[in-house]
Amino acid sequence: MGRHENPLDASASPVAELADALRRLRHAAGSPPYRQMAQHCSYSVATLSRAAAGKQLPTLAVLLAYVEACGGDTEAWEARWRHAAEALAALRLGRSNPPYKGLARFDHTDQALYFGRDRLVDDLWALTRERRVSALIGMSGSGKSSLLRAGLVPRLRVWDEGPPRPTAIRIITPGERPLSTRGPLLSSTGTRPPAVFLIVDQFEELFTQCHDSVEREKFVQALLADPNPSGQLRVVLGIRADFVPSCLDHPGLASVVHNASLTVTRMSSAELRQAIIGPARAHGLVVERALTARLTADVADNGFALPLLSHALLETWSRRQGRTLTLDSYEQAGGLQGAIGQSAEGVYARLDTVRADIARQILLRMIIPGAGGAPDTRRSVTRAELESLGEGQEAHEVLESLTRARLITSDGAFVGLAHEALIHAWPRLGDWIEGNRENLRFQRWLTEAADAWDAVGREPGVRISPIRLAQLEAHASRASRSGLTALEADFLAAGLATHRRTLRARRTTRAMGSLLVATTTLAATVLWRQRRLLREQPGSR
Repeated sequence: MGRHENPLDASASPVAELADALRRLRHAAGSPPYRQMAQHCSYSVATLSRAAAGKQLPTLAVLLAYVEACGGDTEAWEARWRHAAEALAALRLGRSNPPYKGLARFDHTDQALYFGRDRLVDDLWALTRERRVSALIGMSGSGKSSLLRAGLVPRLRVWDEGPPRPTAIRIITPGERPLSTRGPLLSSTGTRPPAVFLIVDQFEELFTQCHDSVEREKFVQALLADPNPSGQLRVVLGIRADFVPSCLDHPGLASVVHNASLTVTRMSSAELRQAIIGPARAHGLVVERALTARLTADVADNGFALPLLSHALLETWSRRQGRTLTLDSYEQAGGLQGAIGQSAEGVYARLDTVRADIARQILLRMIIPGAGGAPDTRRSVTRAELESLGEGQEAHEVLESLTRARLITSDGAFVGLAHEALIHAWPRLGDWIEGNRENLRFQRWLTEAADAWDAVGREPGVRISPIRLAQLEAHASRASRSGLTALEADFLAAGLATHRRTLRARRTTRAMGSLLVATTTLAATVLWRQRRLLREQPGSR
């Protein structure tokens, strides 16, 4: 006889409904003991038992092992599992607005949920009043973007002393063409002199995405020297600490780093407790003391881990028991290190084969692979570029799934990873990057080259270096599985066509040259023979 299981209300949740169906399948198979079932698969008795407990959605692999051990139809049960997973995700997202942001940054509208950084906000506020150009420097995961947006911006809006109160507060990221696309935002027009306060977040994009050294230099000069003498442009740069050496290569930026910068430090234990408890309390929720202690200890052991903390809290909140966030829910979510990977794997597992491959293509397009020891960074991508992958609505549906799970964020026409922490916290994504590192570098070049070609009207004669042409040839052979946009495919085809025309022209030229040499040689030979015959004729001397 199988072991006794606690009663289950199948109507309580999608997880309970799936667990009830598993129990009925096992009963129909003769109620084999879990120990016997475990002998037919690689999972333990406890793991199989939990799959039918109704407390947590089992992984797809565990469910299929359970079904196979009971002689069920694995294909039908896989579809059933995906349906339950989608229903569970929809249920969690359908609840009230969460008090935690997950991987997403805090924005100026999230001031009521932003806790634990009062001291740094005060210091940054004082620095920006003293310096026209200043910098906020911090490691990835230290909370720079949130500090700028949810900490500094609300303070700027109540500017009450010192320089004139800002008439405009603008937040930008450099992107691939900072001067041509963001240049107009450095000043404003109007009847009175503008007092523009410009926050340049993710300033490191100037080095990772802008490959035009001239444009990069002009953009920096525009920031350091107010382009509107009649106005007052004040600038704050948000710089990832890994890229401070790149800033030091520029005298003007080096001066800002040395004389007008603030470093984002780790939160103290008291500040961490505020960041954990404050948002929950603002929503009328309670955080279990054991959970607060565990989170504080886990973060202390993991350096700058605020994105991990925020995501783990979001997942814990979605599993809360009544009004209380518990340690048990935190552990179910995967803990500090596992919550992101568990969430991402859950989303990925719910996709069918075609959409899973599109998800891989989409996420890899959001990566800029590091070179020369530099870290991998994220890249903002136009929604149009991503939605051109796949057929029909498939790419759009994948983007919606990733957005709902808060793994990516959308900012108007651009989409990107919610945080670079995803690169390191989701093993599958890390493996994809490592397995495609060189191809990713070429993909970035191909995308930029295709965009530039499109911008000048798609001139038919695409001139590409021999090395790039060899890469194009290799890329063309695997294009069906590497994923190209329509524009990239057109550019690739145009480049290869130009290359083939060039080769044909060279072959023709060589052939004509060979023919000319042969003709000249033949003519010389005929002339020589004629002269010889003339000399040999009687009376020729």
